[in-house]
Amino acid sequence: MAETSSARVSVRRPQRADARRNFDALLDAAREVFADDGANASLEEIARRAGVGIGTLYRNFPTRQDLFETVYIDEVEALARVADDLADAEPWEALTTWLRRFVGYATTKRAIYEALNHDSSMFRSCREVLYGAGEPLLERAQAAGRARADVSFQDVLHLVNGLSGATYTDDEQRERVLTMALDGIRPQT
Repeated sequence: MAETSSARVSVRRPQRADARRNFDALLDAAREVFADDGANASLEEIARRAGVGIGTLYRNFPTRQDLFETVYIDEVEALARVADDLADAEPWEALTTWLRRFVGYATTKRAIYEALNHDSSMFRSCREVLYGAGEPLLERAQAAGRARADVSFQDVLHLVNGLSGATYTDDEQRERVLTMALDGIRPQT
């Protein structure tokens, strides 16, 4: 896995177990609320869903920007861990499992994308981590003859990002469309 510590900017998980639980609950709630309501989502709603007071939110994330960046970094780190976990899986299964997880990341990213500084070292580091996690999965699938050789990782990201931005009637429709797109990455027989 690519080293993700360089992607951390200024917020770190607390040491105490109870504080760490609150921190993680805030990240989970923020991810959901941002996905539902966008970057202007209510911080009070995030604290409420996390089951903590607004003071706890501000102790962990003094600014809205700190929360945006931490949610984003947490998603990227999770994608890198998933890639590590899939290192021994069958190549096509590893790639498609990771890309399905990427769709969830793209939803969160879309919700806060405009709030992030795309020129920041944090954003660049996160991009490097994503490529370091996903590109080897594609290369392994290509080497096994399970993915088209003429497809680049950037092509795959464009494909999945495009699908992630669409509005679907339900999760089943999104899965069907993603499956059709993934079939386009398979070698033509």
